Amino acid sequence: MEPLIPVSELLERLGDPGLRVLDARFELLDPAAGERLYRAGHVPDAAFIDLDRHLAAPPERHGGRHPLPDLDAFARAMEERGVGDGHEVVVYDQGGTFFAARAWWLLRYVGHDAVRVLDGGWAAYVAAGGAVSRDVPSTPPAEFRVRLRPEMAADRDEIRAHLGDPSWCLVDVRAPERYRGETEPIDPVAGHIPHAQNRPYTATMDAQGRFLTADALREHYRGVAGRDTVVAYCGSGVSAAHAVLAMEVAGHGGARLYPGSWSDWCSYDDLPVAVGDEGPG
Repeated sequence: MEPLIPVSELLERLGDPGLRVLDARFELLDPAAGERLYRAGHVPDAAFIDLDRHLAAPPERHGGRHPLPDLDAFARAMEERGVGDGHEVVVYDQGGTFFAARAWWLLRYVGHDAVRVLDGGWAAYVAAGGAVSRDVPSTPPAEFRVRLRPEMAADRDEIRAHLGDPSWCLVDVRAPERYRGETEPIDPVAGHIPHAQNRPYTATMDAQGRFLTADALREHYRGVAGRDTVVAYCGSGVSAAHAVLAMEVAGHGGARLYPGSWSDWCSYDDLPVAVGDEGPG
């Protein structure tokens, strides 16, 4: 299944009994904004899912700012929204953001392959003249089973053990100035994981928040091809999911996510930190 769905296809399929739509809009600086936006208007029959409550667990000393959620609780959240094993899922957020990608990655991580992200998100849907609803759907609960795929994730110990391994490729998707350690507005330590190459997630989209072509994305992720293992990370494991999605579009399927990302890595005093530009990797 292609990882992206265009607005035109979603518009044609609305009302399909085998389709479930999830609204994952969120604002990092205003965590309550997503639900407000949802209640103000959403895709008909879409159910709301929240980054902090459903796609992440509360942060602790280690594990990053957006640790993975309790997977049984996540499965219950899916069931309550009518998402079952046999349903195809479409997830959207504002457009050009990364919250829908986090839901896409998490659903696949727990074994649900039939999931796609709406290319361009809510902004593209509205621009295409899609109907807007304020009704909260009452979809019958479904059965959602967790079939975990641990190979889709990587942790700090595994990454540390492969630092400098030429068969591994670490992709840091943060802004270049954060990667280089010139500034760090969120985490207590500036810099990046040694040997990581910088490929900002923001460079994977056009001005309308839609993904670039597969050819353009392959150029953006040059250095990834031919590596046995590719691991994406960001600040807290959310925008890195966007990068995993973009690499899937580019034909580099199988990239792994470091869920804790830099906020986990820099919470340990004994892990190495690099600054400056390490080149293309």
